[in-house]
Amino acid sequence: MPRTVPLHKMRNIGIMAHIDAGKTTTTERILYYTGRTHKIGEVHEGTATMDWMEQEQERGITITSAATTCQWNDIIINIIDTPGHVDFTAEVERSLRVLDGAVAVFDAVAGVQPQSETVWRQADKYRVPRICFINKMDRIGADFYRSVETIVERLKARPVAIQIPVGAEDKHLGVIDLVKMQARIWRDETLGAEYEDVEIPAEYLEKAKEYRDKLVEAVAESVDSLFEKYIEGTPISEEELVAGIRKATLAQKIFPVVCGSAFKNKGVQNMLDAVVAYLPSPLDVPHIKGTDPSDASIVLERAPEDTAPFSGLVFKIMTDPFVGQLCFVRVYSGRLGSGDTVLSAARNKKERIGRLVKMHANKREEINEVWAGDIAAAVGLKSVTTGDTICDPKSPIALESMTFPEPVIAVSIEPKTKIDQEKLGAALGKLM
Repeated sequence: MPRTVPLHKMRNIGIMAHIDAGKTTTTERILYYTGRTHKIGEVHEGTATMDWMEQEQERGITITSAATTCQWNDIIINIIDTPGHVDFTAEVERSLRVLDGAVAVFDAVAGVQPQSETVWRQADKYRVPRICFINKMDRIGADFYRSVETIVERLKARPVAIQIPVGAEDKHLGVIDLVKMQARIWRDETLGAEYEDVEIPAEYLEKAKEYRDKLVEAVAESVDSLFEKYIEGTPISEEELVAGIRKATLAQKIFPVVCGSAFKNKGVQNMLDAVVAYLPSPLDVPHIKGTDPSDASIVLERAPEDTAPFSGLVFKIMTDPFVGQLCFVRVYSGRLGSGDTVLSAARNKKERIGRLVKMHANKREEINEVWAGDIAAAVGLKSVTTGDTICDPKSPIALESMTFPEPVIAVSIEPKTKIDQEKLGAALGKLM
């Protein structure tokens, strides 16, 4: 069966931030507005779809990266919601290695926080284009402009506002789109599903013009074709500006900034529009490189093409009580189908794919095949571990593996009785 979604209509993104900046709340709103769920899950109530583990629901935090897929307009978005706690930094590392883009969420009161810096450096390491979402604009002390300043000061990045807020704290009503130069005001009674696009309120017009000029200047400086027009004073059209923002974002010369309040259901749709417009598809990122497993000096390259030999990277392994070991795979080239035989490049061992599933947090959706640029979970792989390459046995390739942060502490575990020793060994085997 041929591919159903063209590659240019796919986005693989991660949601990353410091703890309590609102990553999971933002993801829950994304799932609701894209129609993936029909009820908004709340972290503080323990009903968040993406925080499905009992420990996550008890503590109101994300512990493991959870994956899901949704559709916005006609674009398919694979989302990985990552933890914010420093203890689970390795989960973020694993995710960023296989993602094409990311949304960095910041608290509008605190701005950049310590773990924000850590995840930002991890994204820099893998050269992941990002957009910034200044969240919690409804909180007392929320300051959009100060939060943007902290990105410059502490992350040494170039954030460029493509939206500014209409009001803050309990007077936060919506946002002003600096590309279209119009305001969007949300209605509280419809859980943010309904909004109204209106002319920019008079009291915000001067500020909007100021930040629109800053946006055009930043994009013109980053894109040669627009720089000449800007210097000559020739007006830059909306289409040219959107294309320029996308080009500069993909090159990581700028980081577009949007804002809102996920908890109060404001600004999430605009953030999704920005994900679709400015973050890369699998076609926009450099081709994946690897080596010949039999001779590491031979460098190989795989393009994200359906006709290329299959290659994929296992970036996460979890144990499901019903199906056993699930291996999350990012497919870089070719096609992988249920029943296919693949080669584990690190161990030079062939294995058979039992089943393929699309994950929605802890729920599974059976699929027959997965194509280049997509993410799925495979059942039946026994010998692979996190960071392993699986590929077509006829065209072996070993993709660059992952490097994990050094452990902060080391602990030992021992069973209370000899009878428990075997059980402990089996349990530790699952964790490894």
